[in-house]
Amino acid sequence: MNARNSLSRRSLLTGGLAGGFLLAFHLPLRAAINEPVQPLDNTQGKFAPNAFIRIDETGRTVLIMPQVEMGQGTYTSISAVLAEELDADWSKVEVQHAPPNDKLYGNPTFGLQVTGNSNSIRAWWLPLRKAGATARAMLVQAAAAQWGVEPASCSASKGEVAHDASGRKLGYGELALAAQAQTPPKDVAIKDPKDFVLIGQPLKRLDTPDKVNGKALYGIDAILPGMKIAAIANCPVFGGKVGKVDDSAATKVAGVRKVVVLDDAVAVIGDHMWAAKKGLEALKIEWNEGSNAEISTKDIWDDLRKASQKDGAIARSDGDIAKALASGDKFEAAYELPFLAHASMEPINATVHVKPDSCEIWTGTQIMTRVQSEAAKAAGLPVDKVIVNNHLLGGGFGRKLEPDMVVAAVKIAKQVDYPVKVVWTREEDIQHDVYRPVYRDQITASLVDGKVSGWKYKVAGSAVLARWLPPAFQKGIDIDAVDAAVDAPYDFANFHVEYVRAEPLSVPTGFWRGVGPNNNVFAVECAMDELARKAGKDPIEFRKSMLTKNPRMLAVLDQVAEKSGWGQPLPPRVGRGVCVQPSFASFIATVVEAEIDDIGEITLRRVTSVVDTGIAVNPDTVKAQIEGGLIFGLTAALYGEITIDKGRVQQSNFHDYRMMRINETPKIEVIVVKSGEAPGGIGEAGVNAGPPALRNAIYAATGVALRRLPIDRKLLAAGKKA
Repeated sequence: MNARNSLSRRSLLTGGLAGGFLLAFHLPLRAAINEPVQPLDNTQGKFAPNAFIRIDETGRTVLIMPQVEMGQGTYTSISAVLAEELDADWSKVEVQHAPPNDKLYGNPTFGLQVTGNSNSIRAWWLPLRKAGATARAMLVQAAAAQWGVEPASCSASKGEVAHDASGRKLGYGELALAAQAQTPPKDVAIKDPKDFVLIGQPLKRLDTPDKVNGKALYGIDAILPGMKIAAIANCPVFGGKVGKVDDSAATKVAGVRKVVVLDDAVAVIGDHMWAAKKGLEALKIEWNEGSNAEISTKDIWDDLRKASQKDGAIARSDGDIAKALASGDKFEAAYELPFLAHASMEPINATVHVKPDSCEIWTGTQIMTRVQSEAAKAAGLPVDKVIVNNHLLGGGFGRKLEPDMVVAAVKIAKQVDYPVKVVWTREEDIQHDVYRPVYRDQITASLVDGKVSGWKYKVAGSAVLARWLPPAFQKGIDIDAVDAAVDAPYDFANFHVEYVRAEPLSVPTGFWRGVGPNNNVFAVECAMDELARKAGKDPIEFRKSMLTKNPRMLAVLDQVAEKSGWGQPLPPRVGRGVCVQPSFASFIATVVEAEIDDIGEITLRRVTSVVDTGIAVNPDTVKAQIEGGLIFGLTAALYGEITIDKGRVQQSNFHDYRMMRINETPKIEVIVVKSGEAPGGIGEAGVNAGPPALRNAIYAATGVALRRLPIDRKLLAAGKKA
């Protein structure tokens, strides 16, 4: 029996932040197949003070990553946080995926081993600093004991402990065995930010070299001996089932091995992707489409608009909203956002090998333990018999918070005795997504003396959190759906927010990059521009008059006005639009400059964004994430919409679900504010900033107050209000 099989679940779970010495996890970043996990033996010379740090006798420092890397720079930033407090030699730092284990690697915010909501650094900031500081203290204790001096007379730097008075030094590798025997100290002091060496520096990404030279492995790159490839066709109508399957032609295709019929999908297994794909095309499938076969986009919007007229559950209420709305200059508007697909560059995939007593999975997922538990159910095995090998993700954006692709792959792999890689084509990926919900946000406000005196806001749309994490759905409120609505940054004395849960007919909905603030920042910031015009005020000055209690937001707004050239003259049909947002505990102000021609086509000229995200662990990553997020969000504003006809998604690939082209991308300037505050989230914030700032630029240039996305160019050409 190998070490992996002899390791008990109980022993795995007994490790922890404060001194679990049981395992040296060996889960190579560049291995398609995991090597056996070896129990930690002191004779190996490894120092493993907690679940996150491994130092061997050569001084090699391996940091175990609780969060996944999907292009957002998490591996580098988390490594920097650990290495900072550990005082590691950055040139010797390596990273490895963590295995599925909620107890050891569960995100402190959610209690699940999950990557999302732009909170990797926010959630792990203190726990990982304490883990690094504890390990450093143990290494210092070991050196001090060897020298017969007080630990306080020693210091650590770049993977070495030094005794300042005598000039003696020992490397971490030389201390590994002795440090392993030290008792972890309690309440170790973490560094004052002024003493940071790595944090705050523009560090080169640890994952970049292998992505450039082609060595990086994503889930879709997994290759196993004897592996076959499967292509899958899911019922084109949501909720439909398989009726009859004629596979006579498919089985004659060269390289086709087997046709697998599931409840709602059919897969063809072949020697390679071409055989599987051609075999799938040769199938004759009759679908039982069910009751959703006549549903259209119009039906969904009619249903949502009707639901939005109901009273909602009260998420927040300050002051006397009824009295405030009874006086002043009244404003009413509704803002609507469509379904969106994730369309990650790496299509949905999973490789699975099911044996009578085990199941092993190779994939890229944002939620490893849920993949493990759901795969166990599908395989009919105990959870501890399911091994999940996580890889780099070629984009996630929330889609890989769902385990459905792995569950389907397990069901297919159960039918054969060899490993199977199941790959969704781009068409299957886009047409069987878990979509960003449609939302309708209604705002009623009143103006008195040029300021908002009353603000009533109602969100209507899916409660994704109620499905995904039911305990978080309380008293009819989905806290994600109202995020950035209940905590709008402005000084509204009379402030009321409601939520109406309205699930779209038949369409599965989930988290999409930007999550709740996605729709709420858009609605709030578009309304603020319309209110500014109603009050006869400049949009930035209007906002500033109601940000007196929010100095961080006020500061970034002042700076973006200066950096963007706000107020300087512009040519006809060119406008600047602004957006401010307190999303994910970061404070961001963004200005988009855009030109709209006579037929409604839009040219993005320039985007300026000022970001106060607290302590920026890696400023280069902050800039890159804001830039990428802006492009992602602006793409959605310009082109993004999933539509339904006869229960089917009409879009299928990038020809009709467009991405922004390189030549369409504007000049983007991101200014990162130096701050001593705790880090905020950054991976999704830029997504939310782009759409309202662009819409407000269009409003400034044309006077057309668009209230739906994607942008309707016909309305712009006609010069009519939406």
